[in-house]
Amino acid sequence: MNILELIGRDRPLFDRDIQAHEAELSGLARSSRFLVIGGAGSIGQAVTREIFKRKPRALHVVDISENNMVELVREIRSTLGYIDGDFRTFAIDCGSLEFSALMTAESGYDYVLNLSALKHVRSEKDPFTLMRMIEVNVLNTIGTIAHARVGGARKYFCVSTDKAANPVNMMGASKRIMEMFLMRASQSLPISTARFANVAFSDGSLLHGFNQRFAKRQPISAPNDVRRYFVTPQESGELCLSSCLLGENRDIFFPKLSEQLDLTRFSDIAVRYLQALGFEPVECASEDEARGRASELIARKQWPVYFFASDTTGEKDFEEFYTGAESLDMDRFQAIGVISNDPVYEEAKLEYFLATLERLRAQPTWDKSELVELFNHMLPEFQHKETGKYLDSRM
Repeated sequence: MNILELIGRDRPLFDRDIQAHEAELSGLARSSRFLVIGGAGSIGQAVTREIFKRKPRALHVVDISENNMVELVREIRSTLGYIDGDFRTFAIDCGSLEFSALMTAESGYDYVLNLSALKHVRSEKDPFTLMRMIEVNVLNTIGTIAHARVGGARKYFCVSTDKAANPVNMMGASKRIMEMFLMRASQSLPISTARFANVAFSDGSLLHGFNQRFAKRQPISAPNDVRRYFVTPQESGELCLSSCLLGENRDIFFPKLSEQLDLTRFSDIAVRYLQALGFEPVECASEDEARGRASELIARKQWPVYFFASDTTGEKDFEEFYTGAESLDMDRFQAIGVISNDPVYEEAKLEYFLATLERLRAQPTWDKSELVELFNHMLPEFQHKETGKYLDSRM
């Protein structure tokens, strides 16, 4: 199945930029030691592949998911094979004692890339998962930057999200706050990042759910009023590696909007997906009808789908990669735009954020309203869209 066709495109985004800079990318990779944190997730695997195929001196991968790590190694061995460099994986949490021990035991890394994240808007539905999101997206970033600095890293890369530009959900706001801490850390260690769109068929995404529903012969459900930009897994890896190796301190890379990268509805992708598999989508009026007719329709090479208007918390009306207040460089690359940042941050505000989190985490429990209030303090322009409905209430 051709992912590009499913998301409405006929060619990759970054081919010309990668070809133009391949000598530099490969030269830096061959002479360097890399640590990829969160390397077994969809974006992490894509970044790991991009580094591996350029034959680095060392490539170490850390991820909390032991099973995904096993699949990463099997997939690389089955496609790219082997390299002379030191390739190893470690099934540990980047916020753990074991990670600190690894960083002490190794001889340091030239490039540390952090792809770990809680990326789902649904993770903000309760105060406990939300606190975990803050820990992963903000606190672990601060901690791994400190390790990279002590280890003598030349560069630290951390993935952000398009939802950090004018955020309306807590996930996007957590990444925007992370970017604020990156500005402070960039004073003592070069840092770059990337904002990009939804990664098509990434783990846990709605499109990945299409694969799961099809394999289990279950109805496919999708919003028909949400339009999003999509990149392929390979494109996400290329953008992250380009930002890490080619980006200047405090640069944020993003895909340029063009006729090649256009908004697409989830429901349209669902239709193309089923047609590519040889099935006719049959639209049902409710979840109950879709579930009830699954066996009957699938036996006739048809597939039940339920399309609906989105009304869940945190859904942004449209996606954007930058704000009007950010300084852009649109000439450095053909398909990649760059946000060029000065090291602007409010020290007192960052310290208030950390002190408030420390106080909340020392309590037996905490309320979501306290975290929303903290986010509003950090981001006065933050417009949290709370509807009282979450994606867990959808099929």
